[in-house]
Amino acid sequence: MAEFLSLHDAVARYVTDGATVAMEGFTHLIPFAAGHEVIRQKKRDLTLIRMTPDLIYDQMIGAGCASKLIFSWGGNPGVGSLHRLRDAVEKGWPHQIEILEHSHAAMANAFEAGASGLPLAVLRGYIGSDLPKVNDQIKFIECPFTGERLAAVPAIRPDVSIVHAQKADRNGNVLVKGIIGVQKEAVLAATHSIVTVEEIVDELDVHANACVIPGWVISAVVEAPAGAKPSYTHGYYSRSNKFYKDWDAIARDREAFTAWLDEHVFAAGQDNGDTA
Repeated sequence: MAEFLSLHDAVARYVTDGATVAMEGFTHLIPFAAGHEVIRQKKRDLTLIRMTPDLIYDQMIGAGCASKLIFSWGGNPGVGSLHRLRDAVEKGWPHQIEILEHSHAAMANAFEAGASGLPLAVLRGYIGSDLPKVNDQIKFIECPFTGERLAAVPAIRPDVSIVHAQKADRNGNVLVKGIIGVQKEAVLAATHSIVTVEEIVDELDVHANACVIPGWVISAVVEAPAGAKPSYTHGYYSRSNKFYKDWDAIARDREAFTAWLDEHVFAAGQDNGDTA
C-alpha cells in the first residue's frame, strides 16, 4: 500500500547505489523533480531505463549517477543530441557509461512482460535490423505453433520505477491522464515504485480514457507540484520550449553544465529545472 513520503525520504529509501531505475513519462509527466533529488543525494552506479531518455537523464548522467543506460531513443526533442550522454559514451566524462539500445516496440513489450511477471517478451521485430549485432539481449526463437521466427528480449523488472502524474487520492490511488506511455507498466513491473503528483485530493474524479494506478501497487506517493517541469503536465502547465532550446548550449560545455547543476539542482532544493 502506498505510503505518503517527502521526495527526499522516498528517494533515500528506494533508490540505492547500484539500483536499476526506470523513470517513465512520454512527452509530458517526465519526473524531473525526482531526478533532481537523485542527483542531490549523489546516487551512484545506477542502471537507468527509459524508452526516450531526454534532458533529465542527460542531467543525471552528467552528474555521475549512471553506469548504464537501457533505452530506445535518446535526444533533446526537437533540438538535437544529449551532449552529457555523448560526452560520457564517447569521452568517459564524468565516467564511462554502458549503453544498451532497443526499439520502442521491444521496450514497450519488455515493460508489459515485466508487469505480467513473465521472464521475456516476444515480438515481431528486429528482422533485418543491425541492433542484434550490438545488443546481445536480442534473441530469436521459433514459435512452437506456427514455426514463425520471432524476436525475444528480457522482461524489464526495475528495482524501482519513478513516474509523475496529475493526482493521488488519500488512499494512494493515482490518476494519469493525457498522453499515456508505459507509466502503469513501469510501476507494475518494479519491485518498488515512487509516484510524484501535482496534488493530493479527496476524490480523483476519474473519467473515460484515464488511467488509474491503484495504491496497493505503489510504494510511495510524493506531492510535488510542478514536478514535471520543464516538461508539461496535462491540465496544469505547459512545456517550456525555451528551456529545451537553452539546454543545448548548457549541456555542450562541461563547465556550463556543472555551474547550472550547482545553481539549479544542488543549491535550489527541489527546483523544477525550468530556470533557463
